[in-house]
This record gives sequence, structure tokens and C-alpha cells, in this order.
Amino acid sequence: MKTLLIPLLLGCLAAPLALAASVEDALGKSARLESDVARDARSRPDVTLPLLALEPGDRVADIWAGGGYYSELIATVVGDDGEVLLVNNAAYKAFASKGLAARTEGREIGSVTMHDREAENLDLGDNSLDAALIIMSYHDLYHVDEKNGWRAIDAADFLGQIHRALKPGGRFLIVDHYAAPGTGSASAQDLHRIDVEFAEADIISHGFRLAGSSDALRNPDDDYAVIVFDPAVRGKTDRFILVFEKLAE
Repeated sequence: MKTLLIPLLLGCLAAPLALAASVEDALGKSARLESDVARDARSRPDVTLPLLALEPGDRVADIWAGGGYYSELIATVVGDDGEVLLVNNAAYKAFASKGLAARTEGREIGSVTMHDREAENLDLGDNSLDAALIIMSYHDLYHVDEKNGWRAIDAADFLGQIHRALKPGGRFLIVDHYAAPGTGSASAQDLHRIDVEFAEADIISHGFRLAGSSDALRNPDDDYAVIVFDPAVRGKTDRFILVFEKLAE
């Protein structure tokens, strides 16, 4: 009996190490875009992706994915038996058109499905996702820019769609720019920032629990009164990383 137990225990202990190696392999692929490799230091996917606890064969939605930086990395982790939905609405797709072209033209990016949908109908299915993520775009649920095609979003409906799509225990990762404490969603409009306490309470109120966080993207020198696109702070804002789990029905 002891000889049977030892391999089983070793298998359990090896699972987290296998996940880390998969993320490491994704980051180390020789065919990655130079722009992606340059972005790694400021985005820290080595920290964010393990928080999703991804496994081969998982189905993941990268929402408002833009040029698909995270989508390609995740596709390597979930493998050919998995699927990554690269979700953009019309506004995001137009904004990221050059990046998407550079990623897809003449390149193999794995099990990525282009999934163009508007916020009112993300079309993610029910209990069909193992994980979802919104990177630097959760605040856009509370931002309106009709001039540039960004319509008002029903945030409650949007988060409800993600909740329904995730399997019980499925993980939902948020990375976004810190706003001044106590400002709620107000800074989303002009500064593209959001209060972390507001974000946490907002998502928890839609059937999630906070499962983890990281300070890997903190920057105490950031000025919360400055728009995130200002050259003085762009790419080095103070950012929060939160990961949630869908509660069982």
C-alpha cells in the first residue's frame, strides 16, 4: 500500500509545479512577438496567470482582450484541447487592429477563437468557462465616450453574464489602475482609474468571493490625479491584481 501512496502524493505535490512550468514555457516560447516580450516586465504575467490556476483543456475568456497579449499566452497553457475566447467589442477591435494583425498574420497562436461581441451580449454560454479575465479594462464598465464609439455599459448585466458563464469555482482575474481611495467609479470617466475597494465589493456582489491578490504591480510614486495615458505614468501606474472565484449555486 505504501508504494501506491507515494506516487499519488508526489502527483499531488507536482501539480502546482506543473502549472508554473506551463506559464514559464508560455513566456519562453521563441516565436513570441518582440513587443510581447518587452511588455512582460510591466505586465508580470508570471504573477497574474498562475492566479487563474489554469489547467490543460480549460476554456477561458479574455474579455476586452485588445491585441491578444494574454490570449496567446493562455493558449499555450491550456493547450490544443483548451480554448481561449479573444473577446473584443467593435470599439476595442478598432483600437487594437494593428496589434491583432501583427499577432495573427502568418503566425500560429494556438487555440484562440476570435469572439467579437458587444457588452450586452457577450455570448459566453452558461457554466462553460473555467476562467475569465479583464486586464486594465474593468474600469471601462463605468466609462462612456460616445465620440470614440464607447457606449454606456450596464455593468450589473455585464458582470452577471460573466458569472453565468463561469463554472462553479471558476476564476475571474481583474487588473486595473488604482484611483484615490473612496472615489468609487468616479475616476473611470476622466482618468481611467477605479477605486480598488469599489471594484472588490462590486464583483463580490455578483456572486463571487475574493480568492487572492498580489502587490506585484504596485507603484507608490503614481499620482492618482493623473490620467493613465499621461506620458509621466503610462505603463507604470499603481495597479491592483485581484482574483475571484464563482460561488457554488
